[in-house]
Amino acid sequence: MNKFIFHFSHHLLYLYMKRLFILLLIVLLCIPGFTQIRNDVPRYNPDSVRKELDKRPYFSLYKDNYFIGGTTIGSKPTNKNSDVKFQLSISQRLTKSKLPFDTYLFITYTQKAFWNVFQESLPMYDLNFNPGIGLSHLVIHRNRLIGQVSLLIEHESNGKDSIWSRSWNKISFMGALAVDRNVELQFKTWIPIIDSGNNRDILKYCGIFQLAGSYISDNRRFGATVILTKRSGWNFNFNTVIELNARLFPNENQYFFIQYYNGYGEGLLDYNKFHSRLRVGFVIKPQNFSNY
Repeated sequence: MNKFIFHFSHHLLYLYMKRLFILLLIVLLCIPGFTQIRNDVPRYNPDSVRKELDKRPYFSLYKDNYFIGGTTIGSKPTNKNSDVKFQLSISQRLTKSKLPFDTYLFITYTQKAFWNVFQESLPMYDLNFNPGIGLSHLVIHRNRLIGQVSLLIEHESNGKDSIWSRSWNKISFMGALAVDRNVELQFKTWIPIIDSGNNRDILKYCGIFQLAGSYISDNRRFGATVILTKRSGWNFNFNTVIELNARLFPNENQYFFIQYYNGYGEGLLDYNKFHSRLRVGFVIKPQNFSNY
């Protein structure tokens, strides 16, 4: 028993030291970006930041809300390798920025579904539920609002039982940096708390941290995003998402949407199966940049 505890503790220490090293490397790479912040954005001080936050709506979109359909890349489309995927994601701010360190409390809820609409009876193949609660702080650099950092407690499961049950919890740290009005970089990492015996190896497929870069055109009508999720291990192994969007109508937040997914962990039920899928549909996006 003592030997098991020693090896388990050694494994956890190794995992988190490795993650800390990668995190420090990314921070060092991002430091030059702070010197590239544009000068044509409004100036803020702590009081004006609180006012700006308090003017924002309490209820808002959190991640992208989309409805897309497609098939597997490299195979002939069939009713078994083609589907519809949709996501609903919302956020509710619970407080103003009067908590310690000018933070505010918020809750989130994201639901992702995989729907076999091309099969008889149109079965819903997998549903993933992702509620969370967190603290967020707006980041000021040289009197300019350049991003935010958040600490979240998240749960994710698929609501199934027996051998099809998938579930884990995460203590997540997320940071976003607006390089300018067109580009935003995001970083997210987590400490996993895995409470299901059916997905003990989930880090091997769903990863240990995530990097995202988003671009929005000056007229806010076109955008592109690349999301990389690093799977555990020292290998150069990432789950990759590439997204393109184009606004359908002026002054609306509905976009034509293309999403390409390559890797593991797209859905919880098949988290350990490789998928390479291209889907097309529409998306409703939060104002400016989305969360990933």
